[in-house]
Amino acid sequence: MKRENEKEDLNSGSDAPGGNPPGEEMAAILKSCRTIAVVGLSDRPDRASYRVAAYLKGKGYRIIPVNPTRKEIMGEKCYPNLASITEPVDIVDIFRDVDAIPEVVEEAIGIKAGAIWMQLGLVHNEAAKKARSAGICVVQSRCLMVEHKNLVG
Repeated sequence: MKRENEKEDLNSGSDAPGGNPPGEEMAAILKSCRTIAVVGLSDRPDRASYRVAAYLKGKGYRIIPVNPTRKEIMGEKCYPNLASITEPVDIVDIFRDVDAIPEVVEEAIGIKAGAIWMQLGLVHNEAAKKARSAGICVVQSRCLMVEHKNLVG
């Protein structure tokens, strides 16, 4: 997957255009949230999206698959898009190509998601800025599973 800006320091503070929140803020998000919509969740266990979602489900999170080509993944009903989800979503975890991020972010804003998490290698500063302007915390190019292991355990 390509990055919008390869040289940007993604660990910089949340004030930076493409920066991530500090570790304490990411940990607080992970500790307080319970529902994660995984956009682009695959039904194939060998895919990163499946492994991450399975890990999070095993840690007690409610996983909501978002995949328009499937009816169910991991025993959970699939939704074609975020707008179709009928319950509040704490985190939108994105496993889509960078070109799809602006549309996913628009939907996340529309459902008033608490946070948007772009998986490792995914950066879209323009979409991130728009989400932050709407009051949504954004994490870019970080694996939700790895950060959970490092920050929450």
